[in-house]
Amino acid sequence: MNNPSSKPTPAPQSGTTQADLTVVGGGGHVGIPLVLAFAEAGMTVNVNDRNEAVLATLRSGKLPFIEHGAAPLLSKALANNRLIFTSSSSAISRCGPVIVTIGTPVDEFLNPVQKAVQDCIDALLPYLDDGQLLILRSTVYPGTTAWLDAYLKRLGRQLKVAFCPERVVQGHGIKELGAMPQIVSGVSGEAEEEAVALFQRIAPELVVIKPLEAEFAKLFSNAYRYIEFAATNQFYMIAKSAGADYHAITQAMKHNYPRLKTLPRPGFAAGPCLFKDTMQLAAFARNQFGLGQAAMQVNEGLVLQLVDDLRRSYDISNMTIGLLGMAFKAEIDDTRASLSYKLKRTLQMFAREVLTTDPFVTTDPTLLPFDEVVDRSDMLILCTPHSAYADADLDGKPVVDVWGFLKNANVVY
Repeated sequence: MNNPSSKPTPAPQSGTTQADLTVVGGGGHVGIPLVLAFAEAGMTVNVNDRNEAVLATLRSGKLPFIEHGAAPLLSKALANNRLIFTSSSSAISRCGPVIVTIGTPVDEFLNPVQKAVQDCIDALLPYLDDGQLLILRSTVYPGTTAWLDAYLKRLGRQLKVAFCPERVVQGHGIKELGAMPQIVSGVSGEAEEEAVALFQRIAPELVVIKPLEAEFAKLFSNAYRYIEFAATNQFYMIAKSAGADYHAITQAMKHNYPRLKTLPRPGFAAGPCLFKDTMQLAAFARNQFGLGQAAMQVNEGLVLQLVDDLRRSYDISNMTIGLLGMAFKAEIDDTRASLSYKLKRTLQMFAREVLTTDPFVTTDPTLLPFDEVVDRSDMLILCTPHSAYADADLDGKPVVDVWGFLKNANVVY
């Protein structure tokens, strides 16, 4: 690895010096909406990503995953030469801000992996000039922004460090970036001022707070949402155990009663952010975040409870079970941390066969056409409430619908 404190002058790649802004990880779920929003604002953006296949897809005018409203912006940005595609750290632009969309993951013990951020920064440092604005965009462990500033100073580097958390709903980033306030923070007045000036170009409103407060704001938002899902899932399981219809209960609770308007429907609370960020908070709180840990037990346990209930009610050892929807949420194609796969693995231990289908997912070669899954299955389970399933012909097969989504199906659970 290069000494991160050294600054060799790389041979410039074609076009890299013209970029007004570099987004590292620019081909990912966080990066693409940001790239296109800044390009739409008139900036030339260096889309820096190690995944050359993703860059080739973008360069061809296509999107590597579902992002509603992004396709026309991508076409426009390409036509106006607003995008520069690079795949190495040495190709980041040495003028203008650099936004890093690499966050803090958790390991198999649910502890944050700080080294992921450090490794990314170390790879970039030889190609950054002192005085550049360096912005962390993805979720980070509390204190990471201040740590990064101190780390850079120990190396004798003078970069302006900011944290401006991503907070949009996956698949709808384009719309929400232009409609929602952006949180901005910087470790110095100068870093904060430059970050404000940058995000003013794409955001209708800015909220400026300190870096640690911004880090907590991101984590608290995701953990709160995860806890909301756990509350409704726990209520669902309590009602189910009593033989009551939870969906009738919630309809009565919410009817013309605004204080419960935001109570979500039960279902599989999954994806790459909510669980991970809740566990990061638990680690920061020295595992004293009881609400978050309880939420994890409820949300992850819903799948296991469902399987136990089915085993008690049916001889699933002689049944083929079809799973409808493998993405972690409706109307997207992302399977990361999807509880549909946890359900599949668990059922495979007990059922004769488990078949899967999804109208959006293209990365799983085991998926089958919808009609084949319905035809071959003895029972169906709605895992992801894609709109395509709302009025689909399920051939009268018994259906498990935790979500309360299907209106004209033979729902048995």
